[in-house]
Amino acid sequence: MTDPRPPRAGPPRQVRLAITLSVTALVIVGLVLLTTGGGGPNKANGVDAVATTAPTSTTTTTSPFHHVPAGPPADQRQLTLIKTIGGPISPKSVDASDTGLVFAQNMMYRHSITVYDSSGTLVKTIPDTVNLASLGVAGGGTVQGAPVEAAFTPDAKYVYASNYSMYGPGQGPEGSDTCTPSSAKASGDTPSYVYRIDTTSLAIDQAIPVGLVPKYVATTPDGRYVLVTNWCSWDLDVIDVAQAKVVSTLYMGANPRGIAVTPDSATAYVAVMGASNLVKVNLTAMTVAGSIFVGRNPRHVVMDPAGRYLYVSLNSSGQVVKVDTHDDHVVASVHTGQEARSLAISTDGTALYVVNYQSNTVTKLRASDLGVIQTVSTGTNPIGITYDATTGNVWVAVYTGEILVFADR
Repeated sequence: MTDPRPPRAGPPRQVRLAITLSVTALVIVGLVLLTTGGGGPNKANGVDAVATTAPTSTTTTTSPFHHVPAGPPADQRQLTLIKTIGGPISPKSVDASDTGLVFAQNMMYRHSITVYDSSGTLVKTIPDTVNLASLGVAGGGTVQGAPVEAAFTPDAKYVYASNYSMYGPGQGPEGSDTCTPSSAKASGDTPSYVYRIDTTSLAIDQAIPVGLVPKYVATTPDGRYVLVTNWCSWDLDVIDVAQAKVVSTLYMGANPRGIAVTPDSATAYVAVMGASNLVKVNLTAMTVAGSIFVGRNPRHVVMDPAGRYLYVSLNSSGQVVKVDTHDDHVVASVHTGQEARSLAISTDGTALYVVNYQSNTVTKLRASDLGVIQTVSTGTNPIGITYDATTGNVWVAVYTGEILVFADR
């Protein structure tokens, strides 16, 4: 259920460009983006859900960089390993900007984020050491972080990275994957930070305090918010980008992790890994809007480009399930391996890629019916994965010290 970590000794940017259109408007530049519907009432983890209905008119925003590579649809391609990246890394996650950069978050084992170009060449290693006072944090000193996950703004000008724990003056002990809000506080855990990194200078220029042991981070397609799940405080922090601070905190339930956001930026879905549900969040009202049963230990969630379907990995059962957001029900499932972890989806929405942590494999799935297209071997403990729209390549973070780059041709 939790994310076991390897031993410490182991190998390890504002011009906002967006395309906005109404669902009732004419087709613009040939791209049609659909919005999601609402769901019925439910209740999970002690949270009373509020019934929602589909809006009659919404706007949809997409990053201009999420283009589809030339050639056949992704579900008609095959993965081939083309590069293995080593060095002083212990990557928990990898994230592509879709502008030619890929960031790898190396946790506390390397205290770094490594940045590569789309060919796999190292561009820069960014230490996680910051002076909080110089970044506007009153009374802050020089500390280190532990980068876990990252998410780019729609214009790819910035990337936000969560830090598992902070290390140094004024910081508590290292967090734990086995925790509750009360146990974390009793242990002396202190709030962590999300870093903002300028993708031109590749320097950390903001540190925003969030909850206890933040894990996943996502940006809304309209560029307004950054969403952060706090593993040990069991909540979701909503950061207002313009204000660079948390403006809302919502209870999620035990150990929230993955996040997906609808193309219209109106709704977020949060995977509650310590339970069996996704929490549905109304980002306009900043309220919990419902709950969707998906199966035990949902870890990661991605949404198709049109916003109709969600795909969720279930860690304990090693399954991927497909959820129709029109009625908030699971419509398909497939077993991919032991401990299905992170997911990625091709920009054309036809293929999914999932890492199976204990099986040491990546499984490629057809999004339409979750049919298995291909299973390929990796190194020990693959844990992060990303799809690079610049090339159509798939990058896999192997926790024990490698990044694998697969061509999807």
